[in-house]
Amino acid sequence: MIAVVLATALAMGQGRITNGQLDTHAATQPLEREVAAATSRGGARWVGYRIKVAAGRKSMDCLERSHIALEGASEVSILARFEGTAMTRLRTATPECEIDAGGLPVTWLENVKADDSAAWLASVVNGANADTRERYARVTRPALVALGMNEGTAASRALVAIARTHSMPDARKDALFWLSQRAGDQLAPGAIAEAIEKDPDTAVRRQAVFALSQLPKDESIPKLIEVARSNRNPAVRQQAMFWLGQSNDPRAIKFFEDVLLK
Repeated sequence: MIAVVLATALAMGQGRITNGQLDTHAATQPLEREVAAATSRGGARWVGYRIKVAAGRKSMDCLERSHIALEGASEVSILARFEGTAMTRLRTATPECEIDAGGLPVTWLENVKADDSAAWLASVVNGANADTRERYARVTRPALVALGMNEGTAASRALVAIARTHSMPDARKDALFWLSQRAGDQLAPGAIAEAIEKDPDTAVRRQAVFALSQLPKDESIPKLIEVARSNRNPAVRQQAMFWLGQSNDPRAIKFFEDVLLK
């Protein structure tokens, strides 16, 4: 099915895409292969699909702020721009956003599975040239945002692996943040605690403390107190005390009272 969309938005599965040549079809093979098939035609184009959002943070507004949903979106659109087979940009948008394709072809994939999306996004984060600052800002970080919103355990596992092993501290920091935003994720506390203790970069450890503060209070407050009391890194202890101070939790107040009395 090929349709040319010039000025009028289409209210289809892909949301509202204008000013582009739209090719919509169901994904019948792994997402990596679907993307490779779409980009093998050469030239500049966008490839997009939609997934359900994981439990946790669901707020995301259209960038132009012409439409702001008061309730969080349950789905998110993921769009990647390619020059030939090289990805040059990745964007996310909620379904009510109007998307201007800038006159380029758009391949829209229906029925992409959550685990397939997670595997592809993780490959983008871990891909070649991820260590350049421009690539990180335009591709890697947006892919981490999308992975953080991607529902399913496969996305959580991918975030844990990135938090543990990615060569870029910024990627590890962002992975920890998005793990903390996935409500009820059983993998998040262990990965965050591991980063606090073992990551070689102090900035990542500090971010891990912030991620810890984002977990439910009955889980985060006791662990923040433990970090503030016993972590060997002074900057990490200071960060834990800062977030305890922001919590207004009675357990945190008692901890500070004990510290002052000593």
